[in-house]
Amino acid sequence: MTLEQFLQYVHTRGPLKGPEIGRFMNEMSDEARRITFRLNAAYHTPEEVRALLSELFGRPVDDTLRVFPPFYTDFGKNITLGREVFINACCHFQDHGGVTIGDRCQIGHNVVFATLNHGLAPEDRQTTYPAPIVLGRNVWVGSNATILSGVTIGDNAVVAAGAVVTKDVPADTIVGGVPARPIRRIDAVR
Repeated sequence: MTLEQFLQYVHTRGPLKGPEIGRFMNEMSDEARRITFRLNAAYHTPEEVRALLSELFGRPVDDTLRVFPPFYTDFGKNITLGREVFINACCHFQDHGGVTIGDRCQIGHNVVFATLNHGLAPEDRQTTYPAPIVLGRNVWVGSNATILSGVTIGDNAVVAAGAVVTKDVPADTIVGGVPARPIRRIDAVR
């Protein structure tokens, strides 16, 4: 299986099971760990961080990207970041299903992006199902938030610290809680 074939397949949201997919996911996880261990093992200049992330993602990252390691991912090849994105320390990207972060987003400490879910039935628990996470432009995600698979967060939205986002968030909306619920509109605080 090639990376392109895998990315096309996860776009269908089909189950991730079978020996070929399992072998490919293990190989990609090994590669991601080799790179993230290098990234997280010592101090690196911002330019060096971006170079390591470019290697991890398999394509150049924007010169305006700022990431404070440690940075964790178990895949790395399905993350797309816009311009002027800031990602604070200890964030976890489970990106098999795809994580897209728009321009000028700010991601707090220890945020989790989880694009895989397991089957609910006991006989289906070993199977994972991918679904993308998409953040629009200028989204702020507070520390210790978790964004679950299939969620889209609209432009200018704010996810409160510690929230668990299980459903889409409209643009210009503040959400918080477990599960996250709308608190108020951004235009109400202007």
